Order: sequence, then structure tokens, then C-alpha cells
Amino acid sequence: MPARSTIAAHNGAVLLIAADGASMRRIRPQGRFRLADSAQQVVGGFLLAGPFVVTEEVWTLARDMNSFQLLLTVTIVFAIGYAALYKAAGRDPDDDRDLAGVPTRFLSLMLVSYGSVAILAVAFGAPGTFLDDLVGVEMVVVTLRAIAVGAVFSVVGAATADSVF
Repeated sequence: MPARSTIAAHNGAVLLIAADGASMRRIRPQGRFRLADSAQQVVGGFLLAGPFVVTEEVWTLARDMNSFQLLLTVTIVFAIGYAALYKAAGRDPDDDRDLAGVPTRFLSLMLVSYGSVAILAVAFGAPGTFLDDLVGVEMVVVTLRAIAVGAVFSVVGAATADSVF
């Protein structure tokens, strides 16, 4: 008589347990990330991005940032986003579908975090208001730095909204 395997559910995943109990194979559900999750990220991202887009201190900081500080700021945004989505919320990144090896939920979070700040900056005319003495590439570079600073706060709102709701 052949050995029987057992199927059990654990934390939203299906486990296939061998008859001897020594080996398990986790069958992960794919595609849990939905459009509604992105919508929640957008609400949270815009909610916390707004005040920082219109704050003069953010634009002053952006003017004085060097390349290392910009890279560090971007790294902080990515770290906060990953930690909030997958460590604090107890999700497994392998449960999400991937795009180029990166979980779609995380890609969406980064797009929302930076995108919400960029959209609000343009919609409010913030670069023209705070950087009226700069032109061309210099204005674009400082604006990108300001977007990175705003994304530190936007990612918190976006990840929290995604995790809570």
C-alpha cells in the first residue's frame, strides 16, 4: 500500500506533508496582490506626501543634498517599504507575483511612494515656487531630490494603508 501524504493549510498557504512527516512542500498561492491593494497604497501615499511637498524646508534640504545623501535617502525609502510590507505585516514576498524578480506589491509601493510626491509637486507647482531661481537640469535635479525626501514619508503612509486595510 503506497504512503499517503497529508495536505494542511497554514498562514494562507497549502502544505503538502509527506507520509513520514519528515518533509514538507509549501504550495504558495500566487497573485494575492489586487488592484484594491494598490488603491489603498495610493490613498496612504498621497495622504502623507501632501504636507511635505508644500514645505519649504524639504526644498531647502533638497538643494543642499549631495549624491551620497540622495542614494541614502532612496535606500531608506526602499528599506522602510520592504520592512513595512514584509516584516512588520508578516507577509512572505514569495506569495506575491513577481515582475523581473521583484514582488509586484513592492513595485507598486515604490511607484506610489515616489509617484504621489512627483504628481503633487507638479500639480501644486512646487518646483516653480521653491526653486524659482533655478532653471533646466539644475531645477530637475533638485526636484528629484525633493521627491526622494517626500517619498520617505509617503512610503510610510502607503505601506501602512496597504497593511492595515
